[in-house]
Amino acid sequence: MAAATAAVPVNLRLGDLVWGKLGRYPPWPGKIVNPPKDLKKPRGKKCFFVKFFGTEDHAWIKVEQLKPYHAHKEEMIKINKGKRFQQAVDAVEEFLKKGKGKDQDLTIPESSTVKRMMTGTMAGFKWPPSVSEPVKDGDPHFHHFLLSQTEKPTVCYQAITKKLKVCEEETGSTSIQAADSTAINGSITPTDKKIGFLGLGLMGSGIVSNLLKMGHTVTVWNRTAEKEGARLGRTPAEVVSTCDITFACVSDPKAAKDLVLGPSGVLQGIRPGKCYVDMSTVDADTVTELAQVIVSRGGRFLEAPVSGNQQLSNDGMLVILAAGDRGLYEDCSSCFQAMGKTSFFLGEVGNAAKMMLIVNMVQGSFMATIAEGLTLAQVTGQSQQTLLDILNQGQLASIFLDQKCQNILQGNFKPDFYLKYIQKDLRLAIALGDSVNHPTPMAAAANEVYKRAKALDQSDNDMSAVYRAYIH
Repeated sequence: MAAATAAVPVNLRLGDLVWGKLGRYPPWPGKIVNPPKDLKKPRGKKCFFVKFFGTEDHAWIKVEQLKPYHAHKEEMIKINKGKRFQQAVDAVEEFLKKGKGKDQDLTIPESSTVKRMMTGTMAGFKWPPSVSEPVKDGDPHFHHFLLSQTEKPTVCYQAITKKLKVCEEETGSTSIQAADSTAINGSITPTDKKIGFLGLGLMGSGIVSNLLKMGHTVTVWNRTAEKEGARLGRTPAEVVSTCDITFACVSDPKAAKDLVLGPSGVLQGIRPGKCYVDMSTVDADTVTELAQVIVSRGGRFLEAPVSGNQQLSNDGMLVILAAGDRGLYEDCSSCFQAMGKTSFFLGEVGNAAKMMLIVNMVQGSFMATIAEGLTLAQVTGQSQQTLLDILNQGQLASIFLDQKCQNILQGNFKPDFYLKYIQKDLRLAIALGDSVNHPTPMAAAANEVYKRAKALDQSDNDMSAVYRAYIH
């Protein structure tokens, strides 16, 4: 048997056109340029400073994440089809037509903004959205997310759980952050307020991890004893009484009410000025009731359910839907930046709950349709993998579609979003429709399929396990 061929190292230099890859984001065309003065190169592996075409973005990129532009152009164009990507490629071609272009066109300006952004060894970087995501530059609610490459951390944060260990040893040169219009690019200044967090499930563990990584002081409580945290509170009431802002993320309306109204619950720790932020996905009636009892004790209340899954929680890339006390929303700015890529303020209490249920209704219905399509392909003698390949080249292409189809094809239903919770959200969304006499027949049909999956003991598997409802 012939020996495997080793990768041939490529010599890159200043001025070269390249494809740059960062994390899970798609390769993007750029040029190796000189960094701004006083910008230190990150320690560790060799890297180059790259200015990307079609954007105002730039970053330090490790050499192993760079490929020569011309040698890999055809390959990259085949795998990336988005409009924004094509515009970037067109910009490269225009650059080449002008006789290699003018150097100043790709020079990073020495402005005060850049100097703030480049403090120390940090390089701000807004990677273009994946090819399946619409570009929403004109939307005032849309916050571009930033990637910043930092030095290797000198501190490994204490594990929140045995399975959640925030210790960036070998791979820890990249942190993922969010920025809004008030944030200094790529740099989050943590609030000096003491933060509490109640509930360390699939979502909560990742959220707390990112709060800690961004320098927040966090006290945690969880109802199961085996979980450990940064600072441990003995009861929800104790956490609330010792912290300025307390977040909570639990499973359903009953759990949310029990947490606030139960023995040694949140309400017992509320006094004037204390802040409570409920990130659970519940119905509007529940969140309105909780807001009323918190405010009646002189507390401040914000609902802030999150759209995402365990991986997005771990990556700090959640979408946060907030409503209630606008001042508290502003006070939570650094926390929301640490845990999410964007946040929306939707007005009065109850609006975020309604919007979150609608979002999850769409997601749950789509997941059921994906499972239905894959099973129909199978029973009609069509390749499920080919179906996925076709979908990934069309208008439905998305990370969600690809990941959930891969779960099904591999038979791997490790939970990233519990099936029982998406069924709960469908049920609550249907009830929301009933409350305003609005039909939700698609959601109702999907809900029945998830109920069938639950009857087949799939509750604690990922939502993609709804597939099993079609094959049993």
